[in-house]
Amino acid sequence: MREQPGTRRELPMNLPNTLTLGRIFLVPLLVVVLLTKFEAELVFGVPKEVLGAAIFGLAAVTDWLDGYLARRRNEITQFGQMMDPLADKLLITAALVSLVQMGRAETWMVAIILGRELAVTVLRSLAHGRGVTMPASRLGKLKMALQVVAVLLLILGSRVWLFDVLGQVALWLVLVTAVTSALPYYRRFRILAEPNVTDFESARHRLARDDRGGQPEDERAGVGRGAATG
Repeated sequence: MREQPGTRRELPMNLPNTLTLGRIFLVPLLVVVLLTKFEAELVFGVPKEVLGAAIFGLAAVTDWLDGYLARRRNEITQFGQMMDPLADKLLITAALVSLVQMGRAETWMVAIILGRELAVTVLRSLAHGRGVTMPASRLGKLKMALQVVAVLLLILGSRVWLFDVLGQVALWLVLVTAVTSALPYYRRFRILAEPNVTDFESARHRLARDDRGGQPEDERAGVGRGAATG
């Protein structure tokens, strides 16, 4: 049977999904490099902080690349939709917790940032159960970009003092954007949770009119790939 134009091809082990799985496999490697006595200079000829930053940077690049390739090659799958946001959460969580263990980030700041991620994920899941998609806002996307910058700078901060200063500033910006970008999700979910809301189709239209900062999911990161990012 011929595949119709625009049909999503269910190829679980296509290139985008392979990159997503590769990002997941990089997570324990990042933790080992940053938190153990791994002799990076002996093995690779570079300090462990440089190697850790390279691993995290590579993982961050695959986060963009897998979504781009999935859209470009029409290889968006349910597997990718599920695993891509999971890989993002694992990577950021591992990096931030490692920075706390290294004394590079404050525990309370990381707790708030990760708590926000959990809360937004729960709200999105509940909304999805009612047939409503909550797209990432521009502020949420900015928060994600700042997280990548902050982690890279803080990892390298023990080698270059300027990176440490800039990394701390970036982490504060992450904290502010994490909190402020979470508020619209709460407000949107309150609309769905109103006792008199029984027509979810009308609620979806109401949210669409109300949401000026987000984009339709299929115009953003590829019909669900990266939907939990933001």
